[in-house]
Amino acid sequence: MNRFNNQGDKDTRSGFGEGLTELGRKNKDVVALCADLTGSLKMDTFSKENPDRFFQTGIAEANMIGLAAGLAIGGKIPFTGTFANFSTGRVYDQIRQSVAYSNKNVKICASHAGITLGEDGATHQILEDIGLMKMLPGMTVINTCDFNQTKLATIAISEFDGPVYLRFGRPKVANFTDIEKDFVIGRGELLKEGNDVTIVATGHLVWESLIAASELERNNIKCEIINIHTIKPLDEEVILNSVSKTGCIVSAEEHNIYGGLGESVSRLLSTKLPTPQELVGTKDTFGESGKPSELMIKYGLNKDSIIVACKEVLKRKK
Repeated sequence: MNRFNNQGDKDTRSGFGEGLTELGRKNKDVVALCADLTGSLKMDTFSKENPDRFFQTGIAEANMIGLAAGLAIGGKIPFTGTFANFSTGRVYDQIRQSVAYSNKNVKICASHAGITLGEDGATHQILEDIGLMKMLPGMTVINTCDFNQTKLATIAISEFDGPVYLRFGRPKVANFTDIEKDFVIGRGELLKEGNDVTIVATGHLVWESLIAASELERNNIKCEIINIHTIKPLDEEVILNSVSKTGCIVSAEEHNIYGGLGESVSRLLSTKLPTPQELVGTKDTFGESGKPSELMIKYGLNKDSIIVACKEVLKRKK
């Protein structure tokens, strides 16, 4: 895919597990808490190697957040782990009051985010979590695109002082980013240069955007692609520089268009550089049970939807 090659499909939650394991060996202040989903979050190795720094809270997510806040007061760097729905929606009050309000150094790590959780269905698939977290004052929000980036982000947030929401997924997806590249919180990555349309993507939609750009190039449409792994704080400079050149933009995310990356981009452009925009994301709906790949097609979260959005926004371009 241009200069990006899939190094083999891997699940991003395993990237989190590897990053956490590495931190456990290097930083004795790192502690981990899990709400009865150690295997699903790939926290097994950390728990076995550091039994005195791992806390299994059971299905008591609110208690887990409270414990994490207390450990942060004691100088530890707590990483909490459970499904994204239970990491945010179920414990929003505890995060707001015990973590965000007092700016605690807690790392809220959420797997099985979005619709690609799959067969567990709408009760477990959260498509509102980015919005919930980005509205909390002082909360940093990160949504990684592959195994390598998730591992690097896990390590990077341990060195960042303040609350962080780290979002990743369940299925195996393309692993294409450079494991040797530094992960810089708050800085978007320009993956591909182009003059016709800007695509800003996050999470699983980054690879889909690269595929879409390759297909569009056959029709002489050159896309500029930016990986926005940090949704808050948003890298405004990289977006503004790009749209000032291309004159139009498509945002792509595995999240509700209300409250997600696309909305943050719209706010930025409306205040600083009004630009035609199309949004690829779920349209104010809950998900349903199904295979992740089939759900991504049904809900318009794939390369075909990105291609359609690019063609539509080009029609509106001055």
